[in-house]
Amino acid sequence: MPQQSTGPAATPLTSGPGGGQPSWAQQVHRLAGDQGADGQPVVPWKPPVDDVFQAAARRQSEARPASLGRRLLARIVDTAVLATVTAVAAVPLGTKAIDHINEKVDAAKRSGQTVTVWLLDGTTTGYLGIVLAVLLLFGVLYDVLPTAKWGRTLGKKVCGIEVRDIEGHEPPSFGRALRRWLVYAVPGVLVIGVVGVLWCLFDRPWRQCWHDKAAHTFVAA
Repeated sequence: MPQQSTGPAATPLTSGPGGGQPSWAQQVHRLAGDQGADGQPVVPWKPPVDDVFQAAARRQSEARPASLGRRLLARIVDTAVLATVTAVAAVPLGTKAIDHINEKVDAAKRSGQTVTVWLLDGTTTGYLGIVLAVLLLFGVLYDVLPTAKWGRTLGKKVCGIEVRDIEGHEPPSFGRALRRWLVYAVPGVLVIGVVGVLWCLFDRPWRQCWHDKAAHTFVAA
């Protein structure tokens, strides 16, 4: 009576659509049990795997300036978030400032004299300072820190773009990210920041705004 063979060759065949052919796992076991011409076990072939660090370096080196449409959409998202948080502080303080000015006007009317009522005084200037402080502080938390860590804010993540250093194509340092935000926010409060934002329309080759030039960065797709 013939003896039943043992080992990888005795592994039962799979059934089903494969027509009784050995499964992939069974073929690997058989190859591992075979020996080559030099007497060493045959190592099953494995598909090559690309190095993740080299792939990341290639993506960085191939980065190109993002389209203006995606940058605009990202800026709209970020501005909406900043405006919402700032409004939480601005609305109640603005209401107090208006009441304070109305009280001054009523007092001037009751005096019966011609009195100059200044809109900006110690009280209203203090309210305005608080609103600006909220805007700048939240801007650091929302824009500067994520830009320094990941190179993108919420709006840029949604649009698939990010801020990178021109030379190393890495996210900017905290100092450069802070400089970038301040150059964007301070002129923006003074309205002249519109010119700095529109600067990217004709800037070449990196399509930089004023805040990008100040931080030595560009927005990459």
